[in-house]
Amino acid sequence: MAILGIDIGGSGIKGAPVDLEQGGFAEERVRLETPQPSDVKAVVATVAEVAGQFADIEAVGVTFPGVVQGGVTRTAANVDHSWIGAPARDLFVEALGLPVVVLNDADAAGIAEMTYGAGKGRKGVTIMLTFGTGIGSAVFLDDQLVPNTELGHIQLHGKDAELHASAHAREVEDLGWKEWAKNVQDYLRELERLLNPDLMIIGGGVSKKSEKFLPHIDVRTPLVPAALLNDAGIVGAALAASHA
Repeated sequence: MAILGIDIGGSGIKGAPVDLEQGGFAEERVRLETPQPSDVKAVVATVAEVAGQFADIEAVGVTFPGVVQGGVTRTAANVDHSWIGAPARDLFVEALGLPVVVLNDADAAGIAEMTYGAGKGRKGVTIMLTFGTGIGSAVFLDDQLVPNTELGHIQLHGKDAELHASAHAREVEDLGWKEWAKNVQDYLRELERLLNPDLMIIGGGVSKKSEKFLPHIDVRTPLVPAALLNDAGIVGAALAASHA
């Protein structure tokens, strides 16, 4: 029996059983396109389709790109607004027939990095940031998570920071890596001003190309790529499910 992690993103829904001793996938990951529109019914069906690719699953952790409180999704910046106030945990339990934990996607990635990756053993304030369709954040004091921080929505140049510095913004504005790095630098300096972190971890899909942009970012806080790269959300989701 295994624990399955599923990561709901703005462009893809990905899942794999997780080896919780090693902090990696126990089987090859399955990825399906996020349905458009990404309403509740369509996303639940796609999550069920991903889960159906694996046998002998005992529990499932599901990440969501927004605030999750008590299994209910409270915000939906990068998916359909039908998710606002949706009883996500109950919907997934009904669709999958298994115990399910639902949590914010960046919180899941941060949990994985603090357990297995770049944040393991670190003390002080650590900020995990995931750059993708938006910007997700997870804040830790030592190894304790402050959930649902949503720091991608702080104001930068008069608009949400993720509209200026997300990976999606880089693609929309057709920016080169060095040019985009300056936008990310603006954002990270604002986080430094507000929170004075001891470490910042850069995750999301861009983490596997960190050599293209991290050298062009000048901040005072130690800045490292996620060790688990874009797999952190799936691993963290499964880890959260294992603790439920």
